[in-house]
Amino acid sequence: MYLAIDIGGTKTLIALFSKRGRVVRRRKFQTAQGSRTFINDLTEALQQFRRYKIKSIVVAIPGLVQKNYSVKFGNRNWDGIDIFTPVNELFGCPIWFENDANLATLYEGHRIPGRTVFLTFSTGIGGGIVEKNTILPLSNDFEPGHWLYDYDGSRLEWEDIAAARALERHYHVDYATNLRKKAILKDIAARVNLGLPDVIQKYHPDTIVLGGPLGKIFKLYVKFLPKYPDVKLKRPKRPNESVIYGCYLYAKQQNDTSAASK
Repeated sequence: MYLAIDIGGTKTLIALFSKRGRVVRRRKFQTAQGSRTFINDLTEALQQFRRYKIKSIVVAIPGLVQKNYSVKFGNRNWDGIDIFTPVNELFGCPIWFENDANLATLYEGHRIPGRTVFLTFSTGIGGGIVEKNTILPLSNDFEPGHWLYDYDGSRLEWEDIAAARALERHYHVDYATNLRKKAILKDIAARVNLGLPDVIQKYHPDTIVLGGPLGKIFKLYVKFLPKYPDVKLKRPKRPNESVIYGCYLYAKQQNDTSAASK
């Protein structure tokens, strides 16, 4: 079995996968503000998984992975936090760490021919790039949310225009998924489309998957997006669980690579 740990800004999800990719058990808890409290919460939550024979573990990090376990978190002041040691003490199996956007991209681009760019429109705009079921090195520097555009008389970052959080603020709603009026959907499409030509020109994808909360309403606003003849626009397969399923695929890949090298 494989264990996946997705450390999010508000919630941390642990999922136990069978060899064939079926979720056997889940555990979710609130991600604490302090790193010490978080480690304690994680250790406690992992106890119930110790009775299973875990082949390997993948931990999804919302930030930069360094030397597999020393990480820089994008939404916490946890630079250099050691998650490896407490998890290793519990299970003693191979443990891999990877950026959460890369893992989501790995899953959403799995078995899609050519190159896939995954864009997640959430608190900000992030994502990654995969080709032939492999995370490309380009993914590590992929930060389209910070690209600048002229919009409504100002020079703004793309994520301040089109991210789900930006839309929620603009339309005074709790969730961007509640935006359903035709005029608003046209506006969403216009905001999303600001960066798409640059993504296409710079990374030459065959497919672009539009995820995050906007992935859930993809079918409602995609009709208002322009057609790109050489690029297919798609909704995510699992808008809420791309990361955790990406953990499973990554674990399988790493184990297969290790087995092949022996």
